[in-house]
Order: sequence, then structure tokens, then C-alpha cells
Amino acid sequence: MTETMTSEIKITKATQSTVNEVDLNNITMGKKFTDHMFVCDYENGEWQNPRIEPLAFIPTHPAAMALHYGQAIFEGMKATLGKNGMPVLFRPDENAKRMNFSAERMGMPYFPEDLFVDALKQFVQIEKNWIPTKEGSALYLRPFMYADEAFIGMRAATSYKFMVIASPAGPFFSKKIKLFAENKYVRAVNGGTGEAKAAGNYAGAIRPTELAKAKGYDQVLWLDAQEFEYIQEVGTMNIFFKIDGKFITPNLSGSILAGITRMSVIDLLRDKGFEVIERPIKLSEIKEASAKGTLEEAFGVGTAVGIAVIEEIGNDDFRIDLPTETPVSKMLNDTLNAIKTQKEEDKFGWIIEAK
Repeated sequence: MTETMTSEIKITKATQSTVNEVDLNNITMGKKFTDHMFVCDYENGEWQNPRIEPLAFIPTHPAAMALHYGQAIFEGMKATLGKNGMPVLFRPDENAKRMNFSAERMGMPYFPEDLFVDALKQFVQIEKNWIPTKEGSALYLRPFMYADEAFIGMRAATSYKFMVIASPAGPFFSKKIKLFAENKYVRAVNGGTGEAKAAGNYAGAIRPTELAKAKGYDQVLWLDAQEFEYIQEVGTMNIFFKIDGKFITPNLSGSILAGITRMSVIDLLRDKGFEVIERPIKLSEIKEASAKGTLEEAFGVGTAVGIAVIEEIGNDDFRIDLPTETPVSKMLNDTLNAIKTQKEEDKFGWIIEAK
């Protein structure tokens, strides 16, 4: 192993890479991980010892507070190859801001946003050979923070770890998807943790998603907790509808995650001349638009999925079939991929080179 210090981040490189053992053009996200990880410790009221080191198991005390009280948050990002093979990141500053929003909600310490971005840039540069080149593929990045203090008791922890790991990933959904409109379980309520990217939010969604998949659906369409009428989001995505030429997406009401892809799609649509409205949307409104023939497209958006075209929404009581032609969804997907690989002008300043 060789050790160097760059911008105060200590770097210890693995003696040998395992990248040649992987077919990067035929891989499922989350099953194979790159050679390194970024680690930073929170002790005595400050973040310290930022380092990149070979990927390894992390020692965890059985009383680590994240295991008992759920102080755990994360982000999802992607690195791609841009011009001249340069690794690039998509809006990492926004992920840094959202990470800290989640940290505040979960009673966890602020992580310096400049260190967040710098750590990712250096990490991605080291793992450059792990970035797939196939269209729609990327290196998925998972920054996360958890409470590692050994203590049994209901309070905020005093020690934490912030880490980054990575997994090469192909396209998440290569086909159109079907959504189960959940009418029993709920994801979040206003005042809860739904607008934070907290680990527990996803744990609570696992069982309903399994039930939906058993019925032939791909994801859950989450509705509000009071009436099961207002659309919130999809299991791993925000959602958009095109109705009578206008795009509508649920407004950020306090229970919906503020997706980075969501805000980017809004900017792209408006730049292309489309009207985008952020407001509450009733499921009954979607049913009515479908019956009238004014429901033109529906798609989910997120870092992992990109743009996922929706072909059906339903449950045991109803079924909505979406139009087969989805030109705007395709345009958005193609545009985002082109921007992320620097094949199209980045007029919004979203791309950060990892150098």
C-alpha cells in the first residue's frame, strides 16, 4: 500500500484492483463494489481524519446507536466519463446540501460541504477505471453517515462516521414500469422524516414493495396518510405527469424528498418551453385525465433510475393504462445522459469535473 496526503485527505491505495474481474457493461447496481472507500470520523465535536483507504469491513460495536435508534442517512449520486475520459459528477453541491438537511432533521452533525465535494472528486478520480462506458451506465456513489457511538439510551449520538462507497451500475429500469397505488401502508406524513433521506424511510417501504411486486407491479405509488388520495412519490423516485400539454409534479409539502433529478427535470422542461406546475395532485385527477384522453405521459425521476417511463398505475380496485408514445420522457433521458457525459452543452453548470 502507498500513502499520500492530498488536500488534507490521506490516501492509502489498494495493492491490487479487482476491476478486471467485473464486466462493467453487464452489471447490476449494488452487487459489486470498487476498491476503495472514503471515511471520516466525528469525535469530540468535530470531523477529523478524512481518508481514502482500501474497501474493508468496518468494526462496529453491538451497541452502536445507529443499530438501535436509526440515526443513519445517505445520498445517491453517479459519476460518468466526460470529455477526454475525465470523470465527472452531477450537481454534487446539491447532494451535499441535502445531506446536511437530512442530518439536521435526524439530529446529526453538519458535514462540511466543501469536504463532501472534494472527497467525492478525489475518490472518483482514484476509482476512474470502475466507471462503465456503456450508455446509461455509471458509477453509483453512496455517501452515508451513521451514529457509531456505543451507547444504549435515547439521545443524539456523540460520534459518527461519514463514508463513501461505490458500485458500477447499468441502467436501473430498461423497460417501462407498473406502479401499485398503495391504499394501506404510508411512507410519510408532514412533520415526519419523509423529506429527509433517512435509512428508516426505506426500511418501512420494503414490505409494501414486496407485496406490490408479488402482484406484478414494479414499484409503489405512495399516497397521503389521511385520505389515500394525494400522490406523493414513487418508491425510489419523484413523479411527473403530462396532462393536456402541461407537466404536473407534487409540490414539496414536507413529506416528499426533494430529488436532485426532480429539480433538474423541472429546469430542463422549462428550458424546452414546457409549463411545469408544482402542486398537490389527486389520484382521482389522474383517473379523470386518463378517461378524457388528456393524460399524455407519466414518468418517475431519480438518481438511480434516471427517467423511468410509467406504463400502468393501479391496484385491486382500478387500472390506468398510460399512452405508449412517450417523446418527452425519451428527450429528458437522452438530454440528461448527454449532459452527464459532456456530449451536450451544460448550460446550467451542473457538471463538476473530478480533477
